[in-house]
Amino acid sequence: QVQLVESGGGLVQAGDSLRLSCAASGRTLANYPMAWFRQVPGKERELVAAITGRLTGTNTYYADSVKGRFTISRDSAKNSGYLQMNSLKPEDTAVYYCASRRLFGLGLKTADYDYWGQGTQVTVSS
Repeated sequence: QVQLVESGGGLVQAGDSLRLSCAASGRTLANYPMAWFRQVPGKERELVAAITGRLTGTNTYYADSVKGRFTISRDSAKNSGYLQMNSLKPEDTAVYYCASRRLFGLGLKTADYDYWGQGTQVTVSS
């Protein structure tokens, strides 16, 4: 059984940094595409960043709103993925979810991902 567990969220001020972690069990996370999504109440879950599995090379995708501020990465030894978030803004406030895909292509939609964590709250105050 595949499980993803996020951690690292919290309350920070605008301009601060946070690093979210996604610990995986039941599969080798680095072999498959993974992504970070976020969601605020009343809105659809949106893609923040995605990375391909290491078996197909390393390609990344970032939403325009986070490009240059957020970095997605993974650690094979720890079977974990990360989202480094710098220069946080109040509009980054959301519940952040990590997701893993069964197929090898880079997925850009929620429907592309098969396994999800429970989410971690990030709140950025102005």
